[in-house]
Amino acid sequence: MIPYGRQNIDQDDLESVISVLKSDFITQGPIVPKFEKAVRDFCGASFSLAVNSATSALHLALLALDVKKGDLVWTSPISFVASANCALYCGADIDFVDIDPQTFNISAQHLEEKLLSASNRGQLPSVLVCVHMAGFSCDMMRIYQLCKLYGVRLIEDASHAIGGKYKDSYIGSCKYSDITVFSFHPVKIITTGEGGMLLTNERYLAEKAEMLRSHGITRNSEKMSKIEGDWYYEQLCLGYNYRLTDIQAALGLTQLEKLSFFIKKRIEIAQFYDEALSSLPIELPSQDLDVLSSHHLYIIRLDLEYLQTKTRKEVFDYLKQRKIGVNVHYIPIHLQPFYRKIGFKLGDFPNSENYYRRAISIPIYPNLSFEELNYISSTLKDSLL
Repeated sequence: MIPYGRQNIDQDDLESVISVLKSDFITQGPIVPKFEKAVRDFCGASFSLAVNSATSALHLALLALDVKKGDLVWTSPISFVASANCALYCGADIDFVDIDPQTFNISAQHLEEKLLSASNRGQLPSVLVCVHMAGFSCDMMRIYQLCKLYGVRLIEDASHAIGGKYKDSYIGSCKYSDITVFSFHPVKIITTGEGGMLLTNERYLAEKAEMLRSHGITRNSEKMSKIEGDWYYEQLCLGYNYRLTDIQAALGLTQLEKLSFFIKKRIEIAQFYDEALSSLPIELPSQDLDVLSSHHLYIIRLDLEYLQTKTRKEVFDYLKQRKIGVNVHYIPIHLQPFYRKIGFKLGDFPNSENYYRRAISIPIYPNLSFEELNYISSTLKDSLL
């Protein structure tokens, strides 16, 4: 089976992990801070915090922004459920902003209309979590301007997007947001096994997230009520165990060294698909001139009106039966049974629902061979006949 995505691990990665396993520290040692520094230096952010998943990073990001019961968070319906769940973890309410049908990201136009309506009702969100779907940046300048105008804090869920760019900045610079979050899951651009990172340019957000990452504990003497000795620490709030290990950070460091290569290969694969699939009755991903995508996913959308008798399931099953590991990213969050129970329904976000009916993700990862790419494209063509 050719998977839709997979990690790329080489000997350098193995040796890096082994060196940590042979060292004095396999967790809470010197490698996590080194990895954090390498990522923030690459992205151009001031502060970074490695955690055990992007879900944890999203939770910490909202907590750092003081999201709580009675607050409202907005995000995209087209994302993994973690982008919305993080608000519920904080006791906040959740709502969604429909996507742009071409980019799959939150529509700046829909956002503007929804903010105006919410402002008139006195029901503005505290935070917007915008998702860089498939590695393509949202229209961050416009979204940032709207959030500033209405007093909404802004988080970039860039789980798909490390190594990508918006305008002249790497995603993660937080030039147009309060906080950016990355994922290092194995199917993402680089991996630490499981893992994630929070980046920000605001010291107080970083310090609050850091304390919450480790049980709400501090060893900073300036924040403690007293000092009894070198062993002493104080728990100042209710926190979590969201730490990343040195083992994982070691893998992250060597993966980060190959990030530019990974992005180059993904761009080449996307360009291959763009050319090979251009004559088929499908819509291919489109990229704004201000955006350099990391191409975490390559999502095609079937022209169901042209195909008429063909369904998305038939095409999907045809490819799977021929050992091509296609997937669908994502089922709209508001249509999940859990979210239906809290009031969302079919028809709430028509662009997202139309996107979902037609979308299929085909394989993209750096070590796909030319023979595999030809097989995928020819098999996809056969599936549409």
